[in-house]
Amino acid sequence: MQIGFIGTGIMGTGIIKNLLKVGYDVTVYNRTPAHAQAVLDANAKWADSPREVAVSSDVTFTMVGFPKDVEQVYFGPDGVLAGAKAGSIIVDMTTSQPSLAARIAAAAAKQDIRSLDAPVSGGDIGAQKGTLTIMVGGDRQAYDELQPLFAKIGTTNHYFGPAGSGQHAKMANQIMIAGTMTGLTEMLVYAKAAGLDLKTVLATVGGGGGANWSLENYGPRILVGDYTPGFFIKHFVKDLRIALEEADWLGVALPATKQAKALYQAMVDNGHGDLGTQGLITSYPSWQK
Repeated sequence: MQIGFIGTGIMGTGIIKNLLKVGYDVTVYNRTPAHAQAVLDANAKWADSPREVAVSSDVTFTMVGFPKDVEQVYFGPDGVLAGAKAGSIIVDMTTSQPSLAARIAAAAAKQDIRSLDAPVSGGDIGAQKGTLTIMVGGDRQAYDELQPLFAKIGTTNHYFGPAGSGQHAKMANQIMIAGTMTGLTEMLVYAKAAGLDLKTVLATVGGGGGANWSLENYGPRILVGDYTPGFFIKHFVKDLRIALEEADWLGVALPATKQAKALYQAMVDNGHGDLGTQGLITSYPSWQK
């Protein structure tokens, strides 16, 4: 099976390396070629466009930044749909709009190409370790066929329904993450102000009802001042914007998510969008004292 992968960022690099480790041939493209060097050094092959990746691939994965990037990668003149062959499978792992996933699936079907939207959760650590959670919508037969591949990328994957359903599941995930990240941030701000030992606080909360993935993975990074991105703030703002837009369309109010989005948007507005999501704590003046 020939694999194509478009997008060699933090997440894509980890996924590609895991596929290469178990013997898959992987052809890659990235808008900034230098950012693909790590996977090229691991024996991935280079293509000059998304179209060229798709031409040579039985399965083409994409994992780019924003919905506008997804649209260009699939529908552009040198895009995936210009090169993908009949019978192949395309899989968008970008966190994007459910409506865009449905558009891609409809266009793919006209070319006898099967499509999946399969965003992931687990951050850079999950991508590196192959322990991602994968949320999938689209062609059920394609989902079943790709189980061996998904098993190399993550430890958990679930099928949610037709095209766009994987993206809806990811929105639900991001709504939850918004709460755990703001909770982690303000817990530490409070504990510091109260004079508590923060390592002990993390161990205590993590051993009780407050345990969660954000606390376990980002809490220790915060304590050593490590705000490097496992997931960029600017991308999280994009995710929360999509979640809130979809919530409006569904007719539901999400006031806590709206507040979390405002906090992260302020970070982007102040030039800190390239920090990891744990960098939110730097916006609290008391944390800096």
